[in-house]
Amino acid sequence: MGKGANRNELGQFLQARRAELTPQAAGLPVDGLPRRVPGLRREEVAQLASISVQYYTRVEQGRLTASAPVLTALAKVLHLDDDQRAYLLELAGKEVPRPVRHRAQKVRPQTRRLLDALSAPAVILGRRMDILAWNPLAAALLTDFSQLPEKRRNYARLVFSDSDIRERYENWEAVAPDCVAFLRMEAARHPDDPRLTELVGDLSIKDPHFRQWWAAHNVAVQTTGVKKLRHPLVGELTLDWETFACATDPDQQVVVWTAEPGTSSYEALTFLASWAASGHSTAPPNQRLDTSTKPRQGHEGR
Repeated sequence: MGKGANRNELGQFLQARRAELTPQAAGLPVDGLPRRVPGLRREEVAQLASISVQYYTRVEQGRLTASAPVLTALAKVLHLDDDQRAYLLELAGKEVPRPVRHRAQKVRPQTRRLLDALSAPAVILGRRMDILAWNPLAAALLTDFSQLPEKRRNYARLVFSDSDIRERYENWEAVAPDCVAFLRMEAARHPDDPRLTELVGDLSIKDPHFRQWWAAHNVAVQTTGVKKLRHPLVGELTLDWETFACATDPDQQVVVWTAEPGTSSYEALTFLASWAASGHSTAPPNQRLDTSTKPRQGHEGR
């Protein structure tokens, strides 16, 4: 699509949006007289955006490409949502700023069902490595996240400040720096996120390793790897992990741990799945069971 076609599309988009907006919704006084056009008039849009009627008319007719500040003002006047505003800027060939999102992330019910359907331990990580959701096998593998205050449900925080989690990772000195490097990338993406600033500050005060690795300014975006764990119930585990981005929210990642079939880790993970399915939410601390023991049957723990 050429520049002329883009300008025409931009003008038609603006015209369609002003036709949808009533004077009342735009905050204009209503005189009670019949209106010849639906929605706002061109002169009303121009007045609200503090530009001339001639300027706006040329933009809507596809004869002029408006500046970014004018487009931003028009987006506000026409009550465009984030997607519509981004579309408007893209049509004009302007840079689309990434929206700053500090609202709490929510996991879609469909994604939760996918998580529960997996036969492998899996969690959903959000911004700052917040643990947004998990399945019963993930709770049995790591910890019962439902028993933690929401603020503590953060993977990096648990890796550095939870002694049970820390001891569970046989290769903690490889896992922990990766968390710091990931948070460094998050800080670049969301420099104005107050909760991320609080998390980094808190961990820097409490853990000298975190301070050292944060000061190193290493960054990483890893999508796969290997983790070695010492589980109190089933012993040593070597697990492969992979991450998958959620299509509806790129700031949410599904992390899945698996074991190679035929290995002792695979047998241990299978036993742990049976243990979780029998109604246990997590393994009791410092208690190792024979993985040949068959647990009682019951409904899946939540």
